[in-house]
Amino acid sequence: MSDSNLGKATSPAPATGKLAIFTPGLGAVATTFIAGVERVRRGLSVPIGSLSQMATIRLGKRTDGRSPLIKDFVSLAKLDDIVFGAWDPIPDNAYESAVNAGVLEKSDIEPIAEFLKGIKPMPAVFESRYVTRITRATNVKTGKNKRDLAEQIRADIRNVMQSSGATRGVMVWTGSTETFISPGPQHQTIEAFEKAMEENDDSIAPSMLYAYAAIMEGIPYCNGAPNLSADFPALLDLAIEKGVPVSGKDFKTGQTWMKTIIAPGLKARMLGLEGWYSTNILGNRDGEVLDDPASFKTKEASKLSVLHTILQPEVYPELYKDFSHVVRINYYPPRGDNKEGWDNIDIKGWLGYPMQIKINFLCRDSILAAPMVLDLALFSDFAMRAGMKGIQEWLSFYYKAPQTAPGLQPEHDLFIQQTKLKNTLRHLMGEEQITHLGLEYYQ
Repeated sequence: MSDSNLGKATSPAPATGKLAIFTPGLGAVATTFIAGVERVRRGLSVPIGSLSQMATIRLGKRTDGRSPLIKDFVSLAKLDDIVFGAWDPIPDNAYESAVNAGVLEKSDIEPIAEFLKGIKPMPAVFESRYVTRITRATNVKTGKNKRDLAEQIRADIRNVMQSSGATRGVMVWTGSTETFISPGPQHQTIEAFEKAMEENDDSIAPSMLYAYAAIMEGIPYCNGAPNLSADFPALLDLAIEKGVPVSGKDFKTGQTWMKTIIAPGLKARMLGLEGWYSTNILGNRDGEVLDDPASFKTKEASKLSVLHTILQPEVYPELYKDFSHVVRINYYPPRGDNKEGWDNIDIKGWLGYPMQIKINFLCRDSILAAPMVLDLALFSDFAMRAGMKGIQEWLSFYYKAPQTAPGLQPEHDLFIQQTKLKNTLRHLMGEEQITHLGLEYYQ
């Protein structure tokens, strides 16, 4: 979040009425998120992993004893007020998709089966050239050009809002990783972007059409994948013009999350790094998509940037110059959504003596991502009601490759990101920011 946006924040409007959460993609992440929200609403589960629902926030001095839950301190939408809308190129409803994803046990799905069956995906904007490994794409929009397809998405948004009675909306991209695209002249101005849509330019990927539609409809957009989606001048300028918050990109779930915990610890102790080798096996739809080299290139760019930004080898060349960083993702169907990540970290300490750290993280990708979808939706809706617009850097906590203002390096240190998030909430609610200085206790 830039200083200019911070200064322009206003007292947040209350969260009255229903909030529609739109997910392009109704696969493992989206169905795990939707099923989880419904189970929590029914009192069947606890929203573990969600800061918005379970975390506290300290206000004032430590001796004041003021540490309410974030959801009690900030005017967030209530879970009972959430409705869902989704698109997917595969026609399965949320129940069928959740069963096929294999993330949740049958005992967790069946009590809410009828609710899930009622969530049917709208036809998606989909082209196999951008996501080559999805072959069962029968629920797909057609139109005269990409501009027309974007207008169809806008109509879908309006229809869901009207039929559900929602007064506000948020869109969170939970679809697959698209092939790598570099920003070009088509992405520099909204006029060039709209012209490129009308000309069916290959540089305009489906996720960009969703981002455009969301911003045009005045609802925040969050990019949970590493795609070039809303992080280029045309859509960023449009977001400012329309007064819409945007954030991204790429949910920080497993291995990269661990890097943003471990790397700041190495740097804090001034321990050196010789190399960091990371490999993953993953068997869900995301793993299948990333088996395509063009899609993996998009993901790789997101994952590789983290260590360099945290460790600053240009500032600490004796510790981090020319460290080796290798990332691999292998599609392994038997593992399903239960991703396994191995990290071998070669570090050096006093007098240059070598040491190693080994991490074997057996995680559940969608279980980690689902509460992020909830938090991003609720916080983005809150930002919209607080008069925030454009890039929301304070939501970097949730992303592998956070968006920032031009010329700024993103902050990847998880603990700095958490401080930024909570201090932004304090600021918007008129509370003092916390510095952790604490000298007043020792006068």
